[in-house]
Amino acid sequence: MHEVEVKGILSAKNGMNLYRGCTHGCIYCDSRSKCYQINHKFEDIEVKKNAPELLEKALRSKRKKCMIGTGSMCDPYIHLEEKLGHTRKCLELINKYDFGLAILTKSARILRDLDLLKEINNKSKCVVQMTLTTYDEDLCKVLEPNVSTTKERLEVLKVMQQNGIPTVVWLGPILPFINDTEENLRGLLNYCIEAKVYGIICFGMGLTLRDGNREYYYQKLDEHFPGLKEKYIEKFGNSYVAGCDNYKQLMKILREICEKHNIICDNEKVFSYLNDFPTKNKFKQISLFDL
Repeated sequence: MHEVEVKGILSAKNGMNLYRGCTHGCIYCDSRSKCYQINHKFEDIEVKKNAPELLEKALRSKRKKCMIGTGSMCDPYIHLEEKLGHTRKCLELINKYDFGLAILTKSARILRDLDLLKEINNKSKCVVQMTLTTYDEDLCKVLEPNVSTTKERLEVLKVMQQNGIPTVVWLGPILPFINDTEENLRGLLNYCIEAKVYGIICFGMGLTLRDGNREYYYQKLDEHFPGLKEKYIEKFGNSYVAGCDNYKQLMKILREICEKHNIICDNEKVFSYLNDFPTKNKFKQISLFDL
């Protein structure tokens, strides 16, 4: 790891990344793409040392409460978080100033902060998001080797639901010739039903390949799936999107199951929910007219 001081922490849409880089080792990780300009070894985590101070300053100066998002670029619960507690410090500030939270992770380490997540949700709103990629636990350890397994993430979703915290699942990526099966999709959706998730975000059946992450992904294909890289090169070349042949069939299954079980799977609606800060207190104030 190495530490840096940054000039700002919140984006224009109130998102933040406390770390740059990751140690989860997911073979498909888009954050490795050169366009994000992570100009250091990806596993050499860049820690934004002054992030809590900047966040407090930003929250104090905001005229309106809003949802604060984190985790879309770099996971807030990487291994270093156990030692540094960087994410927890920022959650404490979000709680202190009564803002909402939309947090995305693949790690069961988030359970360490269940007390704060509950407090934030009781006062305003907290939505916990989990990425689910494969129903096969053995395959999960290949695709996402240094992070909580799918079943462990399922348990996190269930704990959140039991504590009244709404959840959203990011379903994907669905990798051509690897996990693009109906069995895998139905297994993941059954987990979502079991955990009573609010919504599912899915950008389609496939993955994106850009300069930086493409090379790493192909290296891992050679390591774990000999011969598959050549198949990708022949079929997709340098295309940005590598889509699954059974795209339409899988998307149809996704929509039908979500509709049947009242799970929102319209991306725009789910994002709107994630960004929507409650305008009124969650607990109705008792007036004299109620007595």
